[in-house]
Amino acid sequence: MSESRPIHPDFQHFLELKSQEIIDLFHTLRKFILEVNPDCNELFYHTHALVDTFTLSEKLGDAYCSIVIYSQHMSISFNQGAHLPDPEGLLQGTGRSIRHVRIDQIADLQQIGVKHLVEDAIKLARKELAKPPRKTKQLISKIKR
Repeated sequence: MSESRPIHPDFQHFLELKSQEIIDLFHTLRKFILEVNPDCNELFYHTHALVDTFTLSEKLGDAYCSIVIYSQHMSISFNQGAHLPDPEGLLQGTGRSIRHVRIDQIADLQQIGVKHLVEDAIKLARKELAKPPRKTKQLISKIKR
Protein backbone atom coordinates (compact mmCIF):
# COMPACT_ATOMS: atom_id res chain seq x y z
CA MET A 1 0.00 0.00 0.00
CA SER A 2 1.37 3.38 -0.97
CA GLU A 3 1.29 6.05 1.69
CA SER A 4 1.82 9.77 1.48
CA ARG A 5 4.85 9.55 3.76
CA PRO A 6 7.23 6.83 4.84
CA ILE A 7 7.19 5.02 8.15
CA HIS A 8 10.15 5.60 10.44
CA PRO A 9 12.68 2.73 10.00
CA ASP A 10 12.74 2.02 13.77
CA PHE A 11 8.97 1.47 13.74
CA GLN A 12 9.09 -0.45 10.45
CA HIS A 13 11.52 -2.93 12.03
CA PHE A 14 9.01 -3.93 14.71
CA LEU A 15 5.98 -3.68 12.41
CA GLU A 16 7.51 -6.31 10.11
CA LEU A 17 7.38 -8.78 13.04
CA LYS A 18 3.57 -8.65 13.00
CA SER A 19 1.24 -10.75 10.85
CA GLN A 20 0.50 -9.53 7.33
CA GLU A 21 -3.13 -9.00 8.32
CA ILE A 22 -2.09 -6.65 11.17
CA ILE A 23 0.41 -4.86 8.92
CA ASP A 24 -2.23 -4.27 6.24
CA LEU A 25 -4.76 -3.08 8.80
CA PHE A 26 -2.19 -0.68 10.29
CA HIS A 27 -1.44 0.82 6.87
CA THR A 28 -5.15 1.33 6.19
CA LEU A 29 -5.72 2.92 9.59
CA ARG A 30 -2.65 5.17 9.33
CA LYS A 31 -3.67 6.33 5.84
CA PHE A 32 -7.16 7.12 7.18
CA ILE A 33 -5.76 9.28 10.01
CA LEU A 34 -3.25 11.03 7.74
CA GLU A 35 -6.06 11.89 5.31
CA VAL A 36 -7.93 13.63 8.13
CA ASN A 37 -4.84 15.63 9.18
CA PRO A 38 -1.95 15.37 6.69
CA ASP A 39 0.13 18.00 8.53
CA CYS A 40 0.40 16.10 11.82
CA ASN A 41 3.65 14.87 13.29
CA GLU A 42 4.08 11.25 14.28
CA LEU A 43 5.83 9.93 17.36
CA PHE A 44 6.73 6.24 17.26
CA TYR A 45 7.02 4.12 20.42
CA HIS A 46 7.60 0.47 21.29
CA THR A 47 6.43 -0.23 24.83
CA HIS A 48 3.90 -2.92 25.81
CA ALA A 49 2.65 -2.45 22.24
CA LEU A 50 3.78 -0.79 19.05
CA VAL A 51 2.41 2.76 19.00
CA ASP A 52 2.13 5.43 16.29
CA THR A 53 1.04 8.69 17.94
CA PHE A 54 -0.37 11.60 15.94
CA THR A 55 0.34 15.04 17.36
CA LEU A 56 0.02 18.69 16.40
CA SER A 57 3.56 19.52 17.57
CA GLU A 58 6.69 17.56 18.43
CA LYS A 59 5.31 16.89 21.93
CA LEU A 60 3.41 13.88 23.22
CA GLY A 61 1.24 16.27 25.26
CA ASP A 62 -0.14 17.73 22.03
CA ALA A 63 -1.18 14.33 20.65
CA TYR A 64 -4.79 13.71 19.73
CA CYS A 65 -4.77 10.01 18.89
CA SER A 66 -2.59 6.94 18.53
CA ILE A 67 -2.69 3.65 16.73
CA VAL A 68 -1.83 1.00 19.29
CA ILE A 69 -0.86 -2.34 17.77
CA TYR A 70 -1.20 -5.49 19.86
CA SER A 71 -0.51 -9.03 18.64
CA GLN A 72 -4.01 -9.78 17.28
CA HIS A 73 -5.74 -6.40 17.00
CA MET A 74 -5.20 -2.68 17.29
CA SER A 75 -7.03 0.33 18.60
CA ILE A 76 -7.31 4.02 17.99
CA SER A 77 -6.59 5.61 21.34
CA PHE A 78 -7.77 9.16 21.99
CA ASN A 79 -5.79 11.15 24.58
CA GLN A 80 -8.85 13.24 25.49
CA GLY A 81 -11.43 10.62 24.57
CA ALA A 82 -13.45 11.12 27.75
CA HIS A 83 -14.12 14.68 26.56
CA LEU A 84 -15.21 13.83 23.00
CA PRO A 85 -18.80 13.61 21.82
CA ASP A 86 -19.56 9.95 21.07
CA PRO A 87 -23.19 9.65 19.93
CA GLU A 88 -22.49 6.24 18.35
CA GLY A 89 -21.10 4.84 21.65
CA LEU A 90 -17.84 3.65 20.05
CA LEU A 91 -15.41 4.72 22.75
CA GLN A 92 -14.32 2.16 25.32
CA GLY A 93 -12.45 2.62 28.58
CA THR A 94 -12.98 4.06 32.03
CA GLY A 95 -9.92 6.25 32.55
CA ARG A 96 -10.14 9.94 33.38
CA SER A 97 -9.06 10.98 29.88
CA ILE A 98 -8.06 8.20 27.49
CA ARG A 99 -10.64 6.22 25.52
CA HIS A 100 -10.18 3.88 22.57
CA VAL A 101 -11.96 2.20 19.69
CA ARG A 102 -10.92 -1.40 19.06
CA ILE A 103 -10.11 -2.16 15.43
CA ASP A 104 -10.06 -5.83 14.38
CA GLN A 105 -10.83 -5.35 10.71
CA ILE A 106 -11.28 -2.61 8.11
CA ALA A 107 -15.06 -2.69 8.65
CA ASP A 108 -14.48 -1.46 12.22
CA LEU A 109 -12.76 1.61 10.83
CA GLN A 110 -15.69 2.30 8.52
CA GLN A 111 -18.20 2.54 11.36
CA ILE A 112 -20.23 5.72 11.45
CA GLY A 113 -18.59 8.02 13.96
CA VAL A 114 -14.93 6.92 13.78
CA LYS A 115 -13.94 9.75 11.44
CA HIS A 116 -15.92 12.22 13.57
CA LEU A 117 -14.00 11.09 16.66
CA VAL A 118 -10.68 11.75 14.92
CA GLU A 119 -11.88 15.15 13.65
CA ASP A 120 -13.24 16.14 17.07
CA ALA A 121 -10.02 14.99 18.76
CA ILE A 122 -8.01 17.24 16.43
CA LYS A 123 -10.30 20.21 17.14
CA LEU A 124 -9.95 19.69 20.89
CA ALA A 125 -6.16 19.36 20.64
CA ARG A 126 -5.97 22.58 18.59
CA LYS A 127 -7.97 24.45 21.25
CA GLU A 128 -5.52 23.28 23.92
CA LEU A 129 -2.37 23.89 21.88
CA ALA A 130 -0.22 26.43 23.73
CA LYS A 131 1.62 27.74 20.66
CA PRO A 132 1.77 26.88 16.97
CA PRO A 133 4.03 23.97 16.04
CA ARG A 134 7.46 24.79 14.67
CA LYS A 135 7.48 21.80 12.32
CA THR A 136 4.87 19.59 10.70
CA LYS A 137 4.91 16.20 8.98
CA GLN A 138 7.80 15.04 11.16
CA LEU A 139 8.53 11.36 11.88
CA ILE A 140 10.04 11.17 15.36
CA SER A 141 11.21 7.85 16.77
CA LYS A 142 11.15 7.31 20.53
CA ILE A 143 12.11 3.65 20.03
CA LYS A 144 15.26 2.40 21.69
CA ARG A 145 16.88 -0.38 19.68
